[in-house]
Amino acid sequence: METTSTPTHCPYCALQCGMNLSPTPEGGVEVTERADFPVNRGALCGKGRTAPAVLSSRVRLTSPLVRSGGTLVPATWDEALDRIAGELGRIRAEHGPDALGVFGGGGLTNEKAYALGKFARVVLGTSQIDYNGRFCMSSAAAGGIKAFGLDRGLPFPLEDIPRTGCVILVGSNLAETMPPSLRFFSELRENGGTLIVVDPRRTKTAEQADLHLMPRPGTDLALALGLLHLVVAEGRVDEEYVRERTSGWEEARAAAMAHWPEHVERITGVSVPQLRETVRMFCEPEAAMVLTARGPEQQSKGTDTVGAWINLCLATGRAGRPLSGYGCLTGQGNGQGGREHGQKADQLPGYRKLDDPAARRHVAGVWGVDPDSLPGPGRSAYELLDAMGTDIRSLLLMASNPVVSAPRAAHVEERLGSLDFLAVCDVVLSETAALADVVLPVTQWAEETGTTTSLEGRVLLRRRAVTPPEGVRSDLEVLHELAARLGVEKGFPTEPEEVFDELRRASAGGPADYSGITYRRLAEENGVFWPCPAPTEAAGAAAATGAAGTAGTPTTAGATGAGAGTAAAAAGADGGEDTGSGVFPDASTHDGAGAVHPGTPRLFLDRFATDDGRARFVPVSHRPAAEEPDAEYPVLLTTGRVVAQYQSGAQTRRVAELNAAAPGPFVELHPRLAARLGAAEGDPLAVVSRRGRAVAPARITSGIRPDTVFMPFHWPGEGRANTLTNPALDPTSRMPEFKVCAVRVEIAGS
Repeated sequence: METTSTPTHCPYCALQCGMNLSPTPEGGVEVTERADFPVNRGALCGKGRTAPAVLSSRVRLTSPLVRSGGTLVPATWDEALDRIAGELGRIRAEHGPDALGVFGGGGLTNEKAYALGKFARVVLGTSQIDYNGRFCMSSAAAGGIKAFGLDRGLPFPLEDIPRTGCVILVGSNLAETMPPSLRFFSELRENGGTLIVVDPRRTKTAEQADLHLMPRPGTDLALALGLLHLVVAEGRVDEEYVRERTSGWEEARAAAMAHWPEHVERITGVSVPQLRETVRMFCEPEAAMVLTARGPEQQSKGTDTVGAWINLCLATGRAGRPLSGYGCLTGQGNGQGGREHGQKADQLPGYRKLDDPAARRHVAGVWGVDPDSLPGPGRSAYELLDAMGTDIRSLLLMASNPVVSAPRAAHVEERLGSLDFLAVCDVVLSETAALADVVLPVTQWAEETGTTTSLEGRVLLRRRAVTPPEGVRSDLEVLHELAARLGVEKGFPTEPEEVFDELRRASAGGPADYSGITYRRLAEENGVFWPCPAPTEAAGAAAATGAAGTAGTPTTAGATGAGAGTAAAAAGADGGEDTGSGVFPDASTHDGAGAVHPGTPRLFLDRFATDDGRARFVPVSHRPAAEEPDAEYPVLLTTGRVVAQYQSGAQTRRVAELNAAAPGPFVELHPRLAARLGAAEGDPLAVVSRRGRAVAPARITSGIRPDTVFMPFHWPGEGRANTLTNPALDPTSRMPEFKVCAVRVEIAGS
């Protein structure tokens, strides 16, 4: 038996932990330690250790399915592909290209996300494409672009966290969502630094904190503004930094000063002494960071909330300096890369804007099409789902399960059922796939090669370790076959490396420039941080984003090749000039100026990715959640994850070990609320919002606010948390307000 192991990465969260896959004597696959990857050093959570279980033919799809007489039945690949192509062609002819919707996923590799966006715009000609990553980091992305001119989850590697002085962690329970990362925060405290956790629940992460703030859900914006008010009032503003590296301070300062501490205490429930202690802990060290996650971001004011936390960093000189900065903890495995390369409604590869003429010219040149043939921006994810059955008549969906994961999920389920035609590509028969007219079984992480981009902005190579079951094909093969059937014979290769080489050309000169990255480099270097321009572009690159090389200190543009992006329009953050020729040398070669670009672990140390190199303060003010409690719905609901399940649970719910640890949904509530209801531990509770009703057992704990209940969102059926959630959208990011809505709680059947 072959005993060699294959180095690769976990299929789940954005840590993308390194692992080895080795064959077993029984013909299966086991995960073994891979200590050389710096993010996890061999450590894995339960999801990573058990990931091979989903490779089994017993739990996954191995044959195409087509609906016949109301039932999904096995079919050949030709039958299934012919039916999809025929229906898409018919609907386009009858209703126009924008009647065709495409919905992607943050778990798709960069190659597949890129090919899906190209397929939508070149083959279908539709503007109606978005992906479930809209529900993940879109508010943080919008806030980062406004302030810094560039969005990358973390502008520094995780290894910097233990070396800073203080971290404010806002709305993240990383002890359960990405457990291997917790050691960075443990090492921070061992090194004398402090950890402040902001969360309405006393989570396993909050238990590790030096200070835990428990704000009322939906008030993170007021909290950040109150802290900035105190920074000003206590004379802690870094005036020199503000003067030399930022703009817009006076307006942002004036907005913050309207949020005095006692007012913020009434809004948030966080006491004035705790506010003052937070400011002291954050401002006294030489370096500090703010990291946000879904808690403050999944709100109808998520972009402003992120902006307020960034303003706090800027006012105190905690951005664009070593061991300091604002960062976002990306959720999905390729949530970062997934939004960079074209499956998002308003973007083209390289994080270019779809409505920028120069960006359209560049990408159209790589694709060999007329720029005017590319459709404009389309609907965001929830808006696209909401339009199904009316403006959108068909949907091609890959790697997403909105029946469980979308807000107002019962409505989304009904909209899916109203489509003329639904085709789903997935590994398993998810709740969404079960509604489809055609289901295609596709390869998964260990059965295919491809790249992902971690929360650090580190591009990684996943390697094929096992042969997929007979009857299973890759998403790239699906797009190739559908394109051919719809009249586009060329331009959709099936080999991942060939797709990646085209992605490199399409991204060249954009904010997320991958042109200097190759599969060979990824294998040899354990990943490469973007931006990483090709050698011919690298000499002028550093000035664009103020990047620093591996040493973490500022560099001079062109002196070491340690810059970020090309000089075009400050990393192309607002489009910029067309810089790409469409042909680039392999990154293993050298240009006349010197060595290959090393990638960019740390951003902004010289300048920000704005036209003038300055970070932008954005003035923001607190406003209520879209739905506040009232007499009929007096309690707040917030949602989240548990350690043994992942996202919609479509894969993890098929793993016995994980189900044993987390078998189903629950309602977490405070003893005082339980006493008012007359509820005991384990009693079935009905949680009711204006959108529906969910039922799950009570879990009583003093580690949650008395005015708040919590439900995990991994399960379908009567315990589906997203039946309740509010699709109110952030006006900038179009992020739904998952994290706060008004509900009433009652004993089920009462």
